[in-house]
Amino acid sequence: MNVVSISKADWSLHRKGLMDQHRHNERIKEAIRQNLHDIVSREDIILSDGKTVVKIPIRSLEEYKFRFDPGKHEGVGQGQGGSNVGDVIGRAGDESAPGAGQAGSDPGYDYYEAEVELEDLAALIFEDLGLPNLEEKRSQKLAAETIRFSDIRRHGIYSNLDKRRTILQNIKRNAMRGVPRFHGIRNEDLRFKTWEQEVRHESSAVVIAMMDVSGSMGEFEKYIARSFYFWMVRFLRTKYQNVEIVFISHHTEAKEVTEQEFFTKGESGGTKVSSAYQLAYDIIQQRYPPSEWNIYPFHFSDGDNMFSDNRQCVELVKRLTEICNLFGYGQIKQGWYPAGTLMSVFSQEVESDKFVAVTIEDKEDVYPALRKFFSVRDRAAVETL
Repeated sequence: MNVVSISKADWSLHRKGLMDQHRHNERIKEAIRQNLHDIVSREDIILSDGKTVVKIPIRSLEEYKFRFDPGKHEGVGQGQGGSNVGDVIGRAGDESAPGAGQAGSDPGYDYYEAEVELEDLAALIFEDLGLPNLEEKRSQKLAAETIRFSDIRRHGIYSNLDKRRTILQNIKRNAMRGVPRFHGIRNEDLRFKTWEQEVRHESSAVVIAMMDVSGSMGEFEKYIARSFYFWMVRFLRTKYQNVEIVFISHHTEAKEVTEQEFFTKGESGGTKVSSAYQLAYDIIQQRYPPSEWNIYPFHFSDGDNMFSDNRQCVELVKRLTEICNLFGYGQIKQGWYPAGTLMSVFSQEVESDKFVAVTIEDKEDVYPALRKFFSVRDRAAVETL
């Protein structure tokens, strides 16, 4: 007589540590998402100099738990009685509330520094961003090499082992012997994926980063501009394989510079913004014909410009919006905005759906600026490049 014993073991306790760790990591990610406005403009991240791990202060995440309260309150938490439905028992910010208005008497918040991979942080910042108005161009000049798994074979390198098919093959072989289970793996069970290298032509795009480095740009303005471009460059290189970036710095004259010079070199002098727009237009005509490239110029300035140059700026912006997918202008100015700034001129004279402007008055405005410039109207466009 054959006796079969069936038992069901509860393995959830063995996985509790992993589950708690996963839940904790998700809570950290959610805490980061809720504080991206502050995190994006943190100076230690912007000046991280390529470090792969950054420390981010996060308010202490505590699990709910019971606490022993030795005689501080009478009873077990019930009310004092004598109240009716609709009675107000307290108001937020009430000066008469216990502890209100007493300097230094309220407890502070606990924070701890979470170590986060810069790539993971970038993924959270860029998870729903993309190049807007992306189009398929007549000539797909850029080619990207990709790997495509095309066949299953019995021999190959172990890094290409197809575990699922190997297990199925083992179960199938054992079932033919009357033992339908995974056991005693042999070489004849092994299955390997083979791959081919493909060349895939993709839509080509160029982003032109322009920054005012004149004497009117103070330390705050230059820091904000570099903060935006720091995340923009990382966004483009994280999200897309083939995007060219052109860097232009200007005061009264504009010049194309290297990425390192763009982020580190300071200038002085007056401001003639049209010099940057003219150089961007010339570079487009010489190297990036609009029929073959998606073009995205961005410019950050404090808004101060030679009054006699404003008309030329307007005309060049209009010409650029005709050939570009989007023109982004960011004005950095703390406090009052004079009537003669570029923002006021552009808002009155430039009427185009492809012209997007933002104002930045504080560090926390950098993240909303990223979202406004790189909001994708066509979600399918995100993966085009």
